[in-house]
Amino acid sequence: MSGGPRPEPQAVAVLGLGEMGRVLASALLDGGRHVTVWNRSPGRDAGLVARGAHRATDARDAVRVAPTVVVCLYDHASVHETLDPLAEQLRGRVVVNVTTTTPNEARELASWASDHGVRYLDGAIMATPPMIGAPGAAILYSGDEIVFRETRDVLDVWATSTFEGADAGRASLLDLAMLSGMYTMFAGFLHGAAMVGTDGVDAASFARRAAPFLAAMTEAFALDAEVIDRGDYTGPVQSLDWSDLGHLVRASEEQGVDPAPIAMVEELRRRQVDAGHGAEDFARIYESLRRR
Repeated sequence: MSGGPRPEPQAVAVLGLGEMGRVLASALLDGGRHVTVWNRSPGRDAGLVARGAHRATDARDAVRVAPTVVVCLYDHASVHETLDPLAEQLRGRVVVNVTTTTPNEARELASWASDHGVRYLDGAIMATPPMIGAPGAAILYSGDEIVFRETRDVLDVWATSTFEGADAGRASLLDLAMLSGMYTMFAGFLHGAAMVGTDGVDAASFARRAAPFLAAMTEAFALDAEVIDRGDYTGPVQSLDWSDLGHLVRASEEQGVDPAPIAMVEELRRRQVDAGHGAEDFARIYESLRRR
């Protein structure tokens, strides 16, 4: 490790003070930690400093006395821009990166950390900033399990902490996969709202109708999962032939609404029907997605 002051055992440095970074730092202060904060753009640390956080003049100053460094930046490139110049200073320290990255970007960062003697843990935050420190917040971690265990007293301040395995990209993969489901669901709701909106039904009224129905439909996830994991789509609950969504596409077009969300699902269904699987379960569109 490079020379300079020795790390303080309870000290944590937080690099990046966007909405999430500020909340993470605030929760650490609430937990009695000595917190040093740094942000590329000045002015975002005022509230934290007023509460006792140390304002770092630069990223190097931030990690100077912190054995644990939390990174919550904009993207993969910004993580490298910030950490690359600090590689030698970070040697032997823990870096917990909760910046949103792709799985391969997380793996690349883990490899970079290993090459420079940095102990690395990747995190995927399954919560909005107001949820941090409250019941229902969850953060997934992957990478160095020993680091995960050693830093649990820090990690658990924020949310329920779950270790997902040694592959540093696993937490990111799970995070982005769940977000994919979420955004597709949101797009479906917005598409439905646009359809009824052409007939004078306001979005709030549609939401009251749609929310309980969609919530009930999520119970089918477990059934679909069983079918997928068995790899046996015969004996369908709902066959692909029966699930023709062409009428939904046509209804959208009749209302003057872009049918893109439902047309995408219909295209996936049609591929499997055209391949001779029309009598099999609707869950088989998984195969359309899995085999491009």
